[in-house]
Amino acid sequence: MSTKPIFVATHPRACSTAFERVFMTRGDILHCVHEPFGDAFYFGPERLSERYEQDEAARKKSGFSEVTYKDVMDRLLNPTDNKGKRLFIKDIAHYLVPPDGKPASIAPSLAETTTSRFPNGTPARQYQQRENANNNPTVIPIPLLRKFHFAFLIRHPRRSIPSYYRCTVPPLSNKTGFHNFMPSEAGYEELRRLFDVLLREGIIGSGVGSNGKVNGATTAGVNGDGGGGAAGSNGVADKVGITVVDADDLLDKPAEVIKAFCEAVGIDYRPEMLKWGNDPDDQRSVEEAFAKWDGFHDDAITSTELKARVHGKKTPTKEQEDEEWRQKYGEEGQRIIRECVDANVPHYEYLKQFAIRV
Repeated sequence: MSTKPIFVATHPRACSTAFERVFMTRGDILHCVHEPFGDAFYFGPERLSERYEQDEAARKKSGFSEVTYKDVMDRLLNPTDNKGKRLFIKDIAHYLVPPDGKPASIAPSLAETTTSRFPNGTPARQYQQRENANNNPTVIPIPLLRKFHFAFLIRHPRRSIPSYYRCTVPPLSNKTGFHNFMPSEAGYEELRRLFDVLLREGIIGSGVGSNGKVNGATTAGVNGDGGGGAAGSNGVADKVGITVVDADDLLDKPAEVIKAFCEAVGIDYRPEMLKWGNDPDDQRSVEEAFAKWDGFHDDAITSTELKARVHGKKTPTKEQEDEEWRQKYGEEGQRIIRECVDANVPHYEYLKQFAIRV
């Protein structure tokens, strides 16, 4: 079983902060890190997002205007405050990928240190050529991606996209500071591209579950290599299967899904992980961690448990969805949401086929 830092890659509004909140209860073994790469993606000198491109004052006010991808990576791979605990990282996949399908190149701060980080003193230019040949869609070198135990959290676009749109229009936008909706921040395509390169490189898909399968698909079926996959330097200990959680499954069967996730990533499951809020010090640390993105995590901050929905989520018709969005956000809002939802359903459905089944 892998003991690497756990990296839960997701897209916005996937119930990911509630999911993360569950694992914050395991301070005995885990040190949780909340969306670290957003600092470099939005605000730093290597920023990929255009959201704050023309707002230098906002970038400086964030406190992250000098943060590079190397700064974030160093903080994760050489932590000074984790007290020997395993890292649990929750982050948005598109923070690692240039938006709008733009070609990727290794972040300059990471490329500059290539000769000291990678075998045989590979020059940065040669290494970049190798990354391009591997079709790496991210700004992170493949050897650094190998250092994490990746898992994935998804939610149907019909639920996540309207939720995200709401955060970018008044009145909530006055709190979030996101004053326009950017379809490139939906994050599904980038999550799929990250998943595919990790699968292709054997970073995921190299472990077999207790039933000889990886989330319902045989290992041979997802690897095409007879089930072996690519092992890390520690052999079996580094093998990482495919772990995808669908938020609707999580909300319907939280205990079962969390237990299955824990088994997949090497954490001992405890039922008490699903309740919290009695420790004032713990609550303060949660508020501090989530304060980075004001307005996005209010529900998670005020929550006290993750419990199953009383009534399962009903799937409305397309016409019902459109009318609901039209009533809430007007004709233009409905059109934008519909276009974004439809564009991302194929990416969601692709990842859904790998989801944990409980």
